[in-house]
Parts: sequence; structure tokens; C-alpha cells
Amino acid sequence: MSTPRVVSLVPSLTEAVAVSAPGALIAATDWCTHPAGLDVSRVGGTKNPAVDRIAELAPDLVIANEEENRQPDLDALRAAGLEVLVTHVRTLPRAFAELDRVLTACGVRSRPGWLDAAEAAWEAPPLFPEPRTAVVPIWRRPWMVLGRDTFAGDLLARLGVRNPYADHSERYPRVPLDELRAARPDLVVLPDEPYRFTADDGPEAFPGLPCALVGGRHLTWYGPSLAEAPQMLGRALREVRV
Repeated sequence: MSTPRVVSLVPSLTEAVAVSAPGALIAATDWCTHPAGLDVSRVGGTKNPAVDRIAELAPDLVIANEEENRQPDLDALRAAGLEVLVTHVRTLPRAFAELDRVLTACGVRSRPGWLDAAEAAWEAPPLFPEPRTAVVPIWRRPWMVLGRDTFAGDLLARLGVRNPYADHSERYPRVPLDELRAARPDLVVLPDEPYRFTADDGPEAFPGLPCALVGGRHLTWYGPSLAEAPQMLGRALREVRV
């Protein structure tokens, strides 16, 4: 069976396919940064892919995600006669299941070692001695945080971090800064994506509260980075700054 020609519209899936099915990936988004040196055609962003360009490439499969990609773009790709596989990932177990599904669809015949390593790494992740509460902003202007039913929230929960907005009616609620401060969490977790929080952009909004800067690739991506995510996130959560 020939290797399918694949276009990826999800950075984490791009990495997973590139390292597991060499030669299958023919195009990816401008935001697909891993693996380093990836040499494929670029087809715009996750929210604004160049549908006509993708159709011209005539891939056998386009891989997407319900959250990262917009339904009108996926509908347009299907209308162009392309097969679109859409992943639904809101928990770690579902991530592993979806990765198996994607890699199989991309022609991977044996389970890659990194996927086994990722599952093993999360069997006994490093926990805080006592549960901690943390608000997790993902945007500012306006401030938005992790709410209910999110993949990143599930990862943090497995590390012993409780999200006070986990029962919110929205998945990514807008919460005024004063309310976030008043919640008095044990930690404020500041990822570098989708908003790029840095040591100089984010912690100053939470005076007196410990802030942990974490890599978005380890908090929100599901792919090879999952193998090192427990240790990387655990270390970042402990190296907090006030």
C-alpha cells in the first residue's frame, strides 16, 4: 500500500505524523514549528488555511481538530472532494486514542516508540505533595482562562493542580482580572501559547501571586511532546516566581 499524501492543519499532529510517517506529510500550517527544519509546503494558519491551495495539492487526507480549525474551512475542504479527519481531544486518554487513529490513517503500521513512551510517562506523573489551585490565563485583552472540559486542564489535574474554573459553563471563559486576583489561587499558570506570556508580560498582572511560566507545547500539544510533558510541566510549576 502506498503512503498517503497528508496535509496537517494542527501543529501537534504535524509533529506526530512527520516523525512517525516520513514522507507522508506534504503540507502544514505556518504555525507548525516541529519537528525543527520541517520542509513541506505551507498553507496558511490554523484559523485561515488556504483552502484553494490545499485542494490544488490534492492530498489523500487532511487532518484537523475540532478546536483549532474552523468548521467552514473543513466544510470547504470536503466540498472540494477531500477527505478530512477531525480529531476531538479534551482528555489525555482521548489524545492517545486519537493519535492512534491519525497515525493509522497516515499509513503507520506499527505503533511508534514515542507514543509508548508518552503513555508510560503519564502513568505516574510528578504530583504536588498537596493539591494546588491554579488559574490558567490563555489570553489577555480580554483576559480568558481555561474553563471546563479542556485537554490542558486535564493534564494539570493529573499533576495535582485544581482549576477553580473547571466547572464553569464555558470552556474558555472571559474573567475580569480583578476576579482572577480575588480567587487567590496557589499558582497562576502562564503558557506561551496561544498568547505568548513571558517573564515581562503576564506576572506583573498578579502581584503577590506565584506565577509559573510553562511551554504551550507541553501543556496543549498532543504528540511526541507528551513523552516529556510531565517532567517539563512539573519542573515549571515548581520554579514559580512572585
